[in-house]
Amino acid sequence: MLSPKKVKFRKRQKGRNKGKALRGSTIAFGDIAIKTLEHGKLSNNQIEAARIAIMRHIKRGGQVWIRVFPDVPVTAKPAEVRQGKGKGSPVGWCAPVKPGRILYEVKGVDLALAKEALVRASHKLSVKTMIVVKEGL
Repeated sequence: MLSPKKVKFRKRQKGRNKGKALRGSTIAFGDIAIKTLEHGKLSNNQIEAARIAIMRHIKRGGQVWIRVFPDVPVTAKPAEVRQGKGKGSPVGWCAPVKPGRILYEVKGVDLALAKEALVRASHKLSVKTMIVVKEGL
């Protein structure tokens, strides 16, 4: 499970997720990648499920980079609890993403195989995505 090893504060305010991605919006390591088209939050389970989908389809042939990390805690209150009495307890982790953010990069496999693997990974994510190819390929 993807989660930070150590955090300064267990609970964090939600904040707002506006604008386009300024960092992590270009392909840095691989040849082909998944890019987000909308705002959203990816849970640690979604990120791991997409990674597994990629690795199973390319049969551990190439190299995969995960460009997001779930470092924001998600809190929730138990069912049938009255309002008030403070914030709920942490239940998981998420990675807020903005449009244009690169999520996964793949290198070292055939382009058609990598494209199919990334399509399978995109089905595991809760945000709309598109596949981008590095210039010059």
